Amino acid sequence: MYRVKQLDVSVDLAGFSRWLREQNVGHRITEEGGFQVLWLENPDHAGPVLEALERFLTEPDVQQAVNTTSRSPVFVGGRWQPSPRHAPLVLAIILLAALVAWVTGMGTNQASTVMMMVDPQNFTWNTLSARVEALRDTLAAGQVWRLITPDFLHFSWTHIIFNSVMLWFLGSQVEWFDGKPRLVGLFLFTSLVSNGLQYFVSGPLFGGLSGVVYGILGYCWLSQRRVPRFQFPPALVTFAVVWMVIGFTPLPEMLGLGRMANEAHLGGFIAGLALAVALPARRVERS
Repeated sequence: MYRVKQLDVSVDLAGFSRWLREQNVGHRITEEGGFQVLWLENPDHAGPVLEALERFLTEPDVQQAVNTTSRSPVFVGGRWQPSPRHAPLVLAIILLAALVAWVTGMGTNQASTVMMMVDPQNFTWNTLSARVEALRDTLAAGQVWRLITPDFLHFSWTHIIFNSVMLWFLGSQVEWFDGKPRLVGLFLFTSLVSNGLQYFVSGPLFGGLSGVVYGILGYCWLSQRRVPRFQFPPALVTFAVVWMVIGFTPLPEMLGLGRMANEAHLGGFIAGLALAVALPARRVERS
């Protein structure tokens, strides 16, 4: 064990200790001569832990968030494990995506054209100007739902399962801690940005919740730096960004994964970051 910090015994470190356990940080707190001493198993954790401790001690919002998360009923054994009643809105989105996947035959039948940004059978979309005109005519006809419905269109079971797992893991935390209105706003804004960017770059033949997932990931990552309340491994953001970059290369098609909606991923991620900056981090009060 490595000695990293000494504090007065009057400081309550119980909540911070629980939080460290939830982050799988091996540590021990001992008492020596009227002081508390924080020890770490891995010295590489010293920098991030001391930074987190400083925020815990000086920022009331952070202390409240750490203490609330530590006793939250949706954390079991220190891990985020919500039930459907904790995130009914996210569950409804996933079930709707599964229903659309079944109705459209994974995007292979006529019903799928109703879910796309524009009907590819009725418009030409080989140029940017043609795509702009097609979308303008579509919206003028009152088909506003098409701005959002590509989210629910998937083309394989692996596609929808991966998106659903990620949406449940991240989206359920946003719904629980930040509330349904925040989740709805995040969903709509990231959908509009990700779907719009993908459409204007490549046309209407795309679909999936991955743009929204990237948006929620970007929001969680940046908003978490203001008020810690979400639980996810930091490596998840690194992996997602690296995978997004790989998507802009020929590698996914060479591996037989098909063409990815790269612009939707990028647009969603940027939109999520923008909302994390624009919207104040919500104080955690639920327990």
